[in-house]
Amino acid sequence: MTQTTPTLYLVCGKAASGKSTLTASLGQAAGTVVIAEDDWLAALYGDDMSTLSDYVRCTGKLRAVIGPHVVSLLKAGLSVVLDFPANTIATRAWMRGIAEDAKVVPQLHYLDVPDEICKARLRARNAGGAHPFSVTDDQFDQLATHFVAPSEEEGFNIVLHRPDDEL
Repeated sequence: MTQTTPTLYLVCGKAASGKSTLTASLGQAAGTVVIAEDDWLAALYGDDMSTLSDYVRCTGKLRAVIGPHVVSLLKAGLSVVLDFPANTIATRAWMRGIAEDAKVVPQLHYLDVPDEICKARLRARNAGGAHPFSVTDDQFDQLATHFVAPSEEEGFNIVLHRPDDEL
């Protein structure tokens, strides 16, 4: 039996950039678990989330519970794909803390997708109705003001994805 080193996979990209599609793909590897923020938030808070401040409040509660759980999974030898948006320096610092606590090296996948493509995908996703949350163009713009692309100075192994790349 071969032993692999567990990895914490992180994703960064604006709404509808392809984060969940990528995390589903990464999660196909043996010994890998995907934890999707949207699924947990929808199940736990559903209708209580209609504004950005609702999201911040609810995800803060979720992160307080999920963080130690992810550390436990990594220490048990499983890789974890954290389908939470690593879109701010503060969020990435929280994620880096998880990796440090578990003594693993995180891998940050950055989906660099133009706003126009993201908005078109959002409209299609909203029309399909399968996603637990709908995001309008105005909400996308509001979220985008908080987005900070990752930099080398943050100390992550960054894997860059662009729209022409295959996920």
